[in-house]
Amino acid sequence: MVATCATSSFFHVPSSSSLDTNGKGNRVGSTNFAGLNSTPSSGRMKVKPNAQAPPKINGKKANLPGSVEISKADNETSQPAHAPRTFINQLPDWSMLLAAITTIFLAAEKQWMMLDWKPRRSDMIMDPFGLGRIVQDGLVFRQNFSIRSYEIGADRSASIETVMNHLQETALNHVKSAGLLENGFGSTPEMFKKNLIWVVARMQVVVDKYPTWGDVVEVDTWVSQSGKNGMRRDWLVRDCNTGEIVTRASSLWVMMNKLTRRLSKIPEEVRGEIEPYFVNSDPVIAEDSRKLTKLDDKTADYVRSGLTPRWSDLDVNQHVNNVKYIGWILESAPAGMLESQKLKSMTLEYRRECGRDSVLQSLTAVSGCDVGNLGTAGEVECQHLLRLQDGAEVVRGRTEWSSKTGATTWDTTTS
Repeated sequence: MVATCATSSFFHVPSSSSLDTNGKGNRVGSTNFAGLNSTPSSGRMKVKPNAQAPPKINGKKANLPGSVEISKADNETSQPAHAPRTFINQLPDWSMLLAAITTIFLAAEKQWMMLDWKPRRSDMIMDPFGLGRIVQDGLVFRQNFSIRSYEIGADRSASIETVMNHLQETALNHVKSAGLLENGFGSTPEMFKKNLIWVVARMQVVVDKYPTWGDVVEVDTWVSQSGKNGMRRDWLVRDCNTGEIVTRASSLWVMMNKLTRRLSKIPEEVRGEIEPYFVNSDPVIAEDSRKLTKLDDKTADYVRSGLTPRWSDLDVNQHVNNVKYIGWILESAPAGMLESQKLKSMTLEYRRECGRDSVLQSLTAVSGCDVGNLGTAGEVECQHLLRLQDGAEVVRGRTEWSSKTGATTWDTTTS
C-alpha cells in the first residue's frame, strides 16, 4: 500500500473503473502487454483482466476463452502514451557524470605515479633531476650526476672517461645557463659571429676516489682568466653523501678559428662577454711544471696502431671529442696494470686535433717499476703519446697509478 501511494505521487495510475473486461479483437501472441486497450473516448490505457499469452497447440495458436484481445481498429486509432513530466524523470543521469570524474582522477593518479617526483635519496633533494644551477653569487655552476650501470668498468667503479664526461657536461651547461651559448659548442654570441671556438690546451686531473653504480656526485665548475689569451676552468667533484672532495681538475682553454683551424687572440667583444664570469681564485691543482716526454718507437714499451675515430666520436665542431683521446691513450697501457692499478692523476697536453679520417697510434712507456712486475708494483708512472700515422703529435700525457689493493673506493655492495 505504501509503495502504491509513493508511486502514484509521480506516475498516473488508472482507476479500477477504467478496466474493460469485454474487449474483443484480433489476438496478438508476440507480447505480454496485449491486455492494454486504448479507447479514443477516454484517452486512457485499459487493461483486461486475466490477460494471458495466447497458448499454442502443436505449434499453432489456439483460441481459448478469456484470452487477451486487442481491437485492430482500436490499435490503429490509439495514440502512444507518455509518462507525465515529474521531478524525478527530469533529473540528469548522475551515474554518467560520476563515472567520467572517476576516470579522470584515476588517469591523473597513474600519471603522477609514473612521474615519481619524490626523490629517493636525501642527497638528491637539492637537485633531484640533475639539471644544474648557479650558486655562489652567480659565478659557480653546480650539477649532480648519478652513476649509471653503463658508466662503470670491470672493477665496478666509474671509469676515468665517465669522470671526464661529467666535467665536460658541466662546463657546457655552465655557459648555457649563463646565457652565453650560441649555435656552437660552447661559443658565445660574439664568438659565433667571428667563427671562434674554445679548444682545450692542457688538462690536469687528480682522482682520490672513484664512485660506483648508483652513487651520486656533485660537480662544481667556474672559470678564471689565464694570461691575455687564455681561460682556466676548474672543477671540484664531491661525494654527495659526505661532502668529501673526490676529484679535482684544472684546464687551460684557448680560442681557435673554426674555418682556418688556427689559434686566435681573444677579441675585445668576446672578452666583454666572459670577463663578468671570471672568478679570482687559484687553480684547484698546483700546476705540474714537469716537461712531458716525447715518445717514439724506441722509447715506448707498448704501441697500439690503427686507431680510427668513429662518427659518434665527433663533436658538433667536427673534431674528435676530448674525452675520446683519453680512451685512445689507455689503449696502449698494459693490461696487467689496468687490472691491478687505479689511475690517480693525469696530465695531458693537446697539440693537434684529429678528424674523421685520421688514423692514430698510441704509445706508452712505463717507469718506476719493472714492466714484468706491474701486478705487484705499488706506484707506477707512465708516459703517453698519441700521434697520427705520419708522426704528427696529437696528445702528450703522463699518468700516475696506485695499487687497487686496499684502495679507497665507494661501497660496491648492491641489494
